[in-house]
Amino acid sequence: MKIVVALGGNALLERGEPPESLIQERHVLTAATALAPLARQHQLIITHGNGPQVGMLAVESENDPGVARPYPFDVLGAQTQGMIGYWLVQTLQNAVGRPTACLLSRTVVSPDDPAFASPAKFVGPVYSEAEAFRTAAERDWTVRLDGAAWRRVVPSPEPLDIVELPLVKLLAEAGTTVVCAGGGGIPVVADDRGLRGVEAVVDKDLTAALLARETGADALLLLTDVDAVEDGYGTPAARPLHRVTSGELRARSFPAGSMGPKITAACRFVDGGGRFAAIGRLDAAEDLIAGTSGTIVRAR
Repeated sequence: MKIVVALGGNALLERGEPPESLIQERHVLTAATALAPLARQHQLIITHGNGPQVGMLAVESENDPGVARPYPFDVLGAQTQGMIGYWLVQTLQNAVGRPTACLLSRTVVSPDDPAFASPAKFVGPVYSEAEAFRTAAERDWTVRLDGAAWRRVVPSPEPLDIVELPLVKLLAEAGTTVVCAGGGGIPVVADDRGLRGVEAVVDKDLTAALLARETGADALLLLTDVDAVEDGYGTPAARPLHRVTSGELRARSFPAGSMGPKITAACRFVDGGGRFAAIGRLDAAEDLIAGTSGTIVRAR
């Protein structure tokens, strides 16, 4: 099968961990070990989150006394694609022994997207409430509650197209495992001069659904840190959903900043002709594809 895999940010850095290189490389090795059996049997196109990493680079840029203007988010997104892509291709190629490439990828968004007026994408480290509001005031940030802690949020416009899509297809058809569209892709808009970057972070799950649909993938694999999607999450009546249709999922509500984008991505993919989408733990990747673990989503 052709499978698009979306690695959650927890695959690289767990909540509360310092963003050190060795820690992230260990997590990437774990991810590669989980994906290696699939990569040997199937054609994989892999994308990944970058929330902790792009947030870390943004803080470093803000605090650098030699930088008059902090680096914009499109540039920071490109930097994280290179860093995380390098780690993934290195570990996957070592584990599987087949050609693996990272492709720097741009995602086209609309300059009129309402997301620019309503930041919602979590990036960077977690803060206490006092730290969050003090830092937000000092740096002109927007912050929101993420679980029990506070984080910075930035605009997350809808992905419309992937500029490098023809190259992704070319590499995949040549038998290469492709890592692309990291962090949802570098956000760009089109104007009369061509393409230009914008201050945003595109949701990687929504880009993964677009990538899966446009490459004709059989399956979309959304890997996270929970066993399955839960109906009534956070309540005493919570129960896992193992096999569900897109219509059943759309009739429920899910947290906008965490599970919500995964649900939307899964529904878009299967409603657009994909065979199935699966949501579950990274270490259960093989079982998710076999349909014996996680949440399996099919068209209504």
